[in-house]
Amino acid sequence: MSGVLRNKVQRKFKMRGYSLKVEALSEVLSFLSHFPSDASDDALELLLDELHHLSLKSSILDRESVHKVVSILLEADAAVEENPSSSGSSTSALRVIDAFIVPKFRYDPVKKFFHEYTGRLPIHGDASAKATLYKDRFLLLFQRLCRDPRFSTLAFDASTSDYGHCEISPIQSLVGRVGRRWIMGVISQLEDGHFYLEDLTAAVEYKITTGFFVENTIVVAEGEMQLDGVFQVRTCGFPPLEDREKSMAFFAGLDFFGGGILTKEETLRLVELEKNAVNDMFVILSDIWLDNEEKTLGNLETILDGYENVEVVPSLFVFMGNFCSQPFNLSFKVQFGKLGQMIASHQRVKEHSRFLFIPGPDDVGPSTALPRCSLPKYVTEELQKYVPNAIFSSNPCRIKFYTQEIVLFRQDMLYRMRRSCLIPPSTEETSDPFEHLVATIIHQSHLCPLPLTVQPIIWNYDHGLHLYPTPHTIVLGDKSEQKAFRYTGVTCFNPGSFSNDGTFVAYRPCNQEVELSAL
Repeated sequence: MSGVLRNKVQRKFKMRGYSLKVEALSEVLSFLSHFPSDASDDALELLLDELHHLSLKSSILDRESVHKVVSILLEADAAVEENPSSSGSSTSALRVIDAFIVPKFRYDPVKKFFHEYTGRLPIHGDASAKATLYKDRFLLLFQRLCRDPRFSTLAFDASTSDYGHCEISPIQSLVGRVGRRWIMGVISQLEDGHFYLEDLTAAVEYKITTGFFVENTIVVAEGEMQLDGVFQVRTCGFPPLEDREKSMAFFAGLDFFGGGILTKEETLRLVELEKNAVNDMFVILSDIWLDNEEKTLGNLETILDGYENVEVVPSLFVFMGNFCSQPFNLSFKVQFGKLGQMIASHQRVKEHSRFLFIPGPDDVGPSTALPRCSLPKYVTEELQKYVPNAIFSSNPCRIKFYTQEIVLFRQDMLYRMRRSCLIPPSTEETSDPFEHLVATIIHQSHLCPLPLTVQPIIWNYDHGLHLYPTPHTIVLGDKSEQKAFRYTGVTCFNPGSFSNDGTFVAYRPCNQEVELSAL
């Protein structure tokens, strides 16, 4: 088994872009020997995650680099064994997954299965990458729709359901035909003032009726072709959802989230641990303007003081940008240093909590396109001097807590969706704009279904914004009013703008309890 384990270690490190010298490989194998065989994969992933946040001079790792991280992890594991009731016990259960390392899967409509894309993904894709982006989004929802009993193809002896026969027709087949038809397509404005529905075969002009739709939205529509070639829509809505467990069952063994594949035994064990993790809590704040020292830093000091004195400190603090009130501030680095000093002055919080930083839409970075890279090292190095266990991730960011999948996204989506929607949303079911936003992104299985002209997306990494299968929790950091909404079994909330109104959220993942808080 040593040869198998050796090969696995080398392969895992290669996937993360590292090469191991012989001494470094021996150090890794020695580290894994401290864990039972069924926990070695988790231990290896944890080691790789910690290496990702270490300042490395080269991707070729020597013994010294690996030993530094191994020593920290073994010390933490020993501390947990001595005091298993401490909140630090959740450290090994918590994994932070960067959007740029999320696996990419593409659906084959002929063979009807997903296959993982293993090729190189350059940041600057060619023209075909943009077309592939739309095709992948469409096929992702189309394969889901085809399993819905209301839209599946009827067998010879099958009778129609209460909904009637709703089989989806290719748009190309509408030419020269009359009668009721159901189609699925992407809303596009191919001509000024003229909207079309496009699928992989053709496009047809259609008249919008009602809904919360923007360009790029994928819809299912029922209607009839008119003599002038316009598809007269009678009913139009989002593709129906599929239960998470049903999606997972259809594609067992595929890791869409990036948190690793678990066996049935491992899942059952983690579910039990998750139920018992009643003391674990995440404190999530958005819009932390560090250049507003009097108000923002003062309020942060109050929060840290409060949690410093509770019996069990939070497992994780999530700080989401923007970290400046202006798009760029020359004192950015100094302000992060002050934040690091503040955290370090709270000894219990510093030792037992982890700190995750996610950039906002106006924070410093190479581009405003999504996914956003983590904050640059020259900005964050001052904070890491005081808080070495701080984690800097991309936007969006994913968290795996035992078996739970949590997605965090910082973008002012509500404002942008309302500006870009073609008509006002219907108030028949709800008049709350946040609930409309939540329904839109969950039905679209995408965090940002906006036109690329409104919000650029890195074409080759659009899969980092997919929501398939649906996660357990979605955190939408937005400057709008603090809200929480549970939709089709998914917990969604906006922690609010901390710098504007002092709002934040305390979240307990064991029971998905959301506590809307404010100073």
